[in-house]
Amino acid sequence: MANNPIANIFRVKELRERVLFTVIILTVFRLGSVLTVPGISPHALTAYFSSLTKGNAFVDYMDFFAGGAFSNFSVFMLGVMPYISTQIIMQLALIIFPSLKRIAQEDGGQKKVQSWTRIGTVFVCMIQSTALTAYAYYVPGAVVISNSILFRMLFILTVTTGTMITIWLGEQITARGIGNGISMIIFAGIVARLPSAVYELVKLINTQGSQMLVKSVVVLVMFVAIIAFVVYEQQGQRKIPVHYAKRVIGRKMYGGQSTYIPFKINPSGVIPIIFASSFLTFPLQIATSLGPNVRWLNRVAAWLTPSGLLYNGLLVLLIVFFAYFYTQVTLNPTEIAKNIRENGGSIPGIRTDKTEEYMQKVLNRLVLPGSLYLAIIAVLPTIIQNAFGFPQSISMLMGGTSLLILVGVDLDTMSQIEALLKMHHHDGLVKKGKLRSRNL
Repeated sequence: MANNPIANIFRVKELRERVLFTVIILTVFRLGSVLTVPGISPHALTAYFSSLTKGNAFVDYMDFFAGGAFSNFSVFMLGVMPYISTQIIMQLALIIFPSLKRIAQEDGGQKKVQSWTRIGTVFVCMIQSTALTAYAYYVPGAVVISNSILFRMLFILTVTTGTMITIWLGEQITARGIGNGISMIIFAGIVARLPSAVYELVKLINTQGSQMLVKSVVVLVMFVAIIAFVVYEQQGQRKIPVHYAKRVIGRKMYGGQSTYIPFKINPSGVIPIIFASSFLTFPLQIATSLGPNVRWLNRVAAWLTPSGLLYNGLLVLLIVFFAYFYTQVTLNPTEIAKNIRENGGSIPGIRTDKTEEYMQKVLNRLVLPGSLYLAIIAVLPTIIQNAFGFPQSISMLMGGTSLLILVGVDLDTMSQIEALLKMHHHDGLVKKGKLRSRNL
């Protein structure tokens, strides 16, 4: 027991408090996911979604990341997706408008950008919740408040407040818990759907017999192989050697050392696939909510179904775009080359004035296979669903955003626990290999 890493987690006071705090916050989030919005009948919702023989692709998609909160019409039904959508808009605005970028680079500029993002999130929540009120009226007997104006105001206020509370809970996990809070909230929603997905698979095997059992075994082997591939890819990196010349400052000599800049094979992590999914989810949500009453919106909702060809084609293109976009924002070759030159550094075999060009070439060669890898993982659920006849709730576990988030958040959390354990002179979580921290 002395070298048991799990026991060591609870021996270190700081780590124990962080883990327990994270568990408490996630418990609060799960409790809020089953708390129905005032004015909505939970019995009517259960009866309606149970009557759908093939289900609703969009509702299943949203439910998977919100842990069932969407179909419950709970106060946390939108989760953190509006916040992520607003972050996309803000990042694009910082690139398009140079004045905003200058403000962000000033002292306290990042706090201003965060404040603007939160304000923008409120407006995005109000737009999405307004569309969802139309969807609530579409469900027979769901709305129990006769005054439509009062219901709409109450619904918009409750859902918007619930989303902002969810974001606040995520920020508390980041500050006082373990891991990236926003990613941890999404992680909790996916994990909460695992038992129901497994139960649905067992029922499917009992119904269809040995043929489905064989398919399930084949898919399970694929699932393990995909997880191993994802872990290997997420940990891979390209090392750019940098040599710093010796400098004399006063009576002391500095520099004269060789180091390297680590570039991950997938520098942007799962951000591109989350951004792309959120970018497509917003119009899909509006079209699904208002579609039953508007013919052309109904057609848009049918075209943008998550299992459709158009949706997956757009998803691949957006993933590649956001992979390049986010890499340029977070790993700016111009800034990296400038810092190397200012500190008297150089890349062996590369002229100093060509450093930026070389760094850009390396990043482009890394981002292309990294983005294509993300795109393949993203469309795996659709391939598995169509090839093996699995329900969407099961196929989404085998690939896509859910698998990347599960693996990515797990690696990120393990790396933080590993660092805290070693800081307090304990062995890490793993005896072989090395856990590298990552941005999610």
